[in-house]
Amino acid sequence: MKNSLAWIALFTFLSAVLPQTALAQQQTEQNYPAMASGKLVNGIANTATGFVELPKTMIITTQREGVVYGLTVGLVTGLMHTIGRTLFGALDAVTFLIPTEPTVRPHYIWQDFDQETTYG
Repeated sequence: MKNSLAWIALFTFLSAVLPQTALAQQQTEQNYPAMASGKLVNGIANTATGFVELPKTMIITTQREGVVYGLTVGLVTGLMHTIGRTLFGALDAVTFLIPTEPTVRPHYIWQDFDQETTYG
């Protein structure tokens, strides 16, 4: 039983890590220094400008749903996006040596300002 749990854990770990490794290797062949520095700059920018998510999300929600909804739900959603962009920006800055795509979309707060932020 213990041996099979170890195999399951190993398989789960490998199935989570190997696709990311393969993606990183494909992107490494393109231009490693440019991708790594781009991810670092993106992470620093998102960490520094994460607070702008609050008014951005409130504006977007107000335009779509109305003032009351924007000032209540938009505020809470904006706080979550502020925390998300800041934390994922810090994570991208720390892991810049692994050249993957930045986690936050749009990549910078000032890109597509009328689009709500997504992660992943």
